[in-house]
Amino acid sequence: MLTADTLFRPDLLDKYSAHGPRYTSYPTALQFTEPFDAGHYRRAASAGSGDLSLYFHIPFCDTVCFYCGCNKVATKNRAHARPYLDRLKRELSMQAALFDTTRPVSQLHWGGGTPTFLSHDEMAELMAATRDQFNLLPDDQAENSIEVDPREASARTIRLLRDAGFNRLSLGVQDFDPRVQHAINRIQPREMTETVLDAARDSGFKSVSVDLIYGLPHQSVESFSRTLDAIVELAPDRLSVFGYAHMPSIFKMQRQMDEAALPSPAVRLAILERVIETLTRAGYVYIGMDHFALPGDELAFAQTAGTLQRNFQGYSTRADCDLIGFGASSIGKVGDVYAQNARDLAGYAAAIESGQLAITRGVRLTADDRLRRDVITRLMCGAELRFDTIEKAHGVDFVATFADELERLKPLADDGLVAIGGDAIRILPAGRMLVRNVAMIFDRYLGQQSPQRYSRTI
Repeated sequence: MLTADTLFRPDLLDKYSAHGPRYTSYPTALQFTEPFDAGHYRRAASAGSGDLSLYFHIPFCDTVCFYCGCNKVATKNRAHARPYLDRLKRELSMQAALFDTTRPVSQLHWGGGTPTFLSHDEMAELMAATRDQFNLLPDDQAENSIEVDPREASARTIRLLRDAGFNRLSLGVQDFDPRVQHAINRIQPREMTETVLDAARDSGFKSVSVDLIYGLPHQSVESFSRTLDAIVELAPDRLSVFGYAHMPSIFKMQRQMDEAALPSPAVRLAILERVIETLTRAGYVYIGMDHFALPGDELAFAQTAGTLQRNFQGYSTRADCDLIGFGASSIGKVGDVYAQNARDLAGYAAAIESGQLAITRGVRLTADDRLRRDVITRLMCGAELRFDTIEKAHGVDFVATFADELERLKPLADDGLVAIGGDAIRILPAGRMLVRNVAMIFDRYLGQQSPQRYSRTI
């Protein structure tokens, strides 16, 4: 098992800390162009086969968390949900017309915003409409997940979600410290989170994940240690521990926080070290980047089996599916096409009301994009990249094609992040936390935009 001793090298983490993509897609969304010919998407949809994955973006939040960089609409007016739900149902019908709907849906995810902003009846209505249009697999064959804000969900809500077909739950927590919660405008006592987590277990959810964030105002090693200890007691199946990305020039709401109260880079690094120590000591398996899972969780099994995947929700256990995005700002990945809906509610509404797909930008992958996506995905998801696997899939000579990249990897090899052999690249334990830096070597677009648009790799 990977431990803090093998994963955490402060000298290397400091040396390689840089701005870079998280590679939930390649090319990343910064390469999406406007306008985008939706005909590419329609042709890819009609030609596809295999499983489908559905993503629904519910953008509404009752209150805004100051750190948040998601596409959201803060409002207390629940009446906004009704017209948005009606448009989602119309979009469901339009998208279903493009696909062979006998294809099984093995993965479904509701994100936001706060999906539970919808009323109980509205959530049941949306899931029923989805079942009417697409072939959702039975509970024991599908991964149906939803992001839940414990401030917005009662035990009754959790039971309703389970009855509707959800079997995985992701809970936003971030930090239990009251001073931190006040600074980020997210008041959420531990008891509130524990009530939802207990309800999920009582209702038969297969897996519960918790999100934490380090690098927020007023956090210290000691304060975050208390949050970690509380989380270990609650024992969620999965954990995502994200480093806060302070980008107030892009996310204006972040200006509401006192920048002087943010922990220094040294303190952030010390908090990260404590995260790794605490979670690995508690028996969690380090999956990659900022993800951890208990040994019995499917994510840990997928890592061991070499079937780990990467998509817009992070690490996944499912094979590469065609992903259909619904709602404002959602992104689909169908065949060799990425396509994103209008980010603003007005643009999304205008398109749907006119009977058109809401796609406003995207990219059609070239052969080089597909090759590099495969390389980057395998690096992000596994400890070894075999050259012959890439060569068979893409008809290239790996060493000749990536001669420049292999040369630029040598300093990382000298520092013990990777081992470069004649037939493979292996990510060494010290490189696991810096895998984004390794993947960035193979990204041909990185020099074409400001690196400040990305979060830091550590």
